[in-house]
Amino acid sequence: MGMRKIRKGDDVIIIAGKDKGKRGTVLRMVDSDLVVVEGANKVKKHERPNPNKGSTGGIVEMEKPIHVSNVAIYNPSTQKPDRVGFKVLDDKRKVRCFKSTDQLLDV
Repeated sequence: MGMRKIRKGDDVIIIAGKDKGKRGTVLRMVDSDLVVVEGANKVKKHERPNPNKGSTGGIVEMEKPIHVSNVAIYNPSTQKPDRVGFKVLDDKRKVRCFKSTDQLLDV
C-alpha cells in the first residue's frame, strides 16, 4: 500500500459531487483510490431477504465509495480542507503534514 495521503480514520471534507461540503470520517479504504466516508454518498439499496445471512431484506441505506480525488483532509487549525504533503523527520520517519500550515498530521 505504501504511504497514503488519505487513510482510515481521517477527518475529511468532500470537495466535489452531490455531497460537496460534507465532513466525515474515512470508514475504510476500498482500494488504492476509493474511500468510504461516513454519511457521504448514501444510496438506497433494495435487498432481498436472505435467511442464511439473517437479513430481512427491504430498502437499506448504505454508504458507497467515492474517489479520493473528491475528498480533502480537514485541517482543524484553519477549519478548512487542506492538501497533504510528506516530510521526513530527523529520525528518518516519513510523516504527513498539512500543506498550508506545515503542521504534522501523524504524531
